[in-house]
Amino acid sequence: MTETMPDYPFPRTTALEPPKEWAELQDRCPVAHVRLPSGDAATLLTRYDDVRALLTDTSFQRGGEGAARVSTTDDGGIFSRGSTTRLREGEDHLRWRRLLSKSFTIRKMESWRPRVQQMTDELVDDLLKSGSPANLSLQLGLPLPVRVICALVGAPSEDQDKFAHWSQVMLTLTRYTQEEVLKTYEEFGAYVSALVEEKRTNPGDDLLSELTQISDSEDGRLGHEELITTVMALLLAGHETTSNMIAIMAAMLLAEPERYQAVIDDPELIPGTVEEVLRLDSTLSVVGFPRVATQDSEFAGTTVPAGSTVIPCRPAANRDPRKFDDPDAFDPRRDNANQHLTFGAGPHYCLGQPLARLELQVVLGTLARRLPTLRLRDSADELRLRTGLLSGGLQDVWVTW
Repeated sequence: MTETMPDYPFPRTTALEPPKEWAELQDRCPVAHVRLPSGDAATLLTRYDDVRALLTDTSFQRGGEGAARVSTTDDGGIFSRGSTTRLREGEDHLRWRRLLSKSFTIRKMESWRPRVQQMTDELVDDLLKSGSPANLSLQLGLPLPVRVICALVGAPSEDQDKFAHWSQVMLTLTRYTQEEVLKTYEEFGAYVSALVEEKRTNPGDDLLSELTQISDSEDGRLGHEELITTVMALLLAGHETTSNMIAIMAAMLLAEPERYQAVIDDPELIPGTVEEVLRLDSTLSVVGFPRVATQDSEFAGTTVPAGSTVIPCRPAANRDPRKFDDPDAFDPRRDNANQHLTFGAGPHYCLGQPLARLELQVVLGTLARRLPTLRLRDSADELRLRTGLLSGGLQDVWVTW
C-alpha cells in the first residue's frame, strides 16, 4: 500500500507550539515528500545543516519555470509570478543587492533608532490613552513597521490599511482568487508609479527619491520596471513580517510571564530575548522560499532529483537539537541563538534584518519600561493562527495591564 503524502503546512493543536511532525521528520525522514495547498508535491527539509546548505547553494533557483505551485491561485503564488522573478538570481540579483545593501547596513539602521523610538513612544501613548484591553496587533504591531518603512522609503504612512490588504492578497495561499491578485498588482503598481512621479517632481531625502534618480540616469543599474518592483517589495517586506513578529513576540513572552519579567528586571537581556523569539517562532515562514533543483543533489543521504521543488523549513531547522542544545527551551543567554535561519542565509539573506531586529528591540524595551504589568487578555491556548497566507502569524493579540 502506498503511503499517503501529507498535506503541508501541517496542522497544529495550539498557535504557539510547532507541529509535532517537524521533530518526527528530523529524526526519521529529514527529506520528506509533502503536498502543498495547490495540490503539487514538494520536498521538505527540516534539519539545520540541510536547510542552511540549501539556502547557500546557488545551484538551486527561487521559483521560475517548473516550480511547484504553492498557492491555489492560477499563477501558483508569489514565487511563480513573472513580476517577482526578474531580480531573483545571478548577476541581476547581485546588482540589485549591491544597489540596496548600503541603505540597510547595521550602522545606517542604528542611526534610525531615535526615530523608531519616537514612533514607538507615540503609538504606546495612544495605546495607553485608548485604555485596557487593547489589540496589540492593530494598535502597535501594524502601524509601527509601516511608519518606519514608509519614512525610510518616502511613502505616506497613512495608507497602512492599503499596504496591509495588498500584502495579504499578494501573499495568499488559499484566501484570495487570481482575479483579486491581479487587481491588487494593478492597484499597488499604479500606487507606486504615482509615488515615483511625485519623487521625480519633488525629490526628498529618502530611498525612493534616490532610486528614482538612479533609474532615470539610465546607467543600467536599475530599470523603470525594476524600480516599481523594488519599491513594491520594500513596502511589502518592510512591514508584513515585522508587523506579525511584534505580535508574536508579545504573545510568546506573555504566555510565559517569567520571560517578560526577566526583561523588565534586566534590560540587557533584550537583544538575546529578541533572538530567541526569532529562533523559536513557528508561525511565520512555514513555507518560506521554495527552491528548484537545477541538478541532482543530496541531503541527509537522500538524492533530490533535478527539477524538484524543495522547501527549506527554517522554523524546524531553528529547533534542531543537532545545532541548538535543548532547542525548545527559551534561553535569552543562549550563545548561538543568533545563528538561527529566520532571516535565511547565503545570497538571499534578508537585507532588512538589521531594521527588523532594531524595531523588535525598541518595541520590547519600550513595553517593558512603560507597561510592566502587561499580560495577555486571553489564555495562550485561545490565540489563533492567521491562515491561508504565506506570511502566517497570529490573528489579533489582545493585551491588558
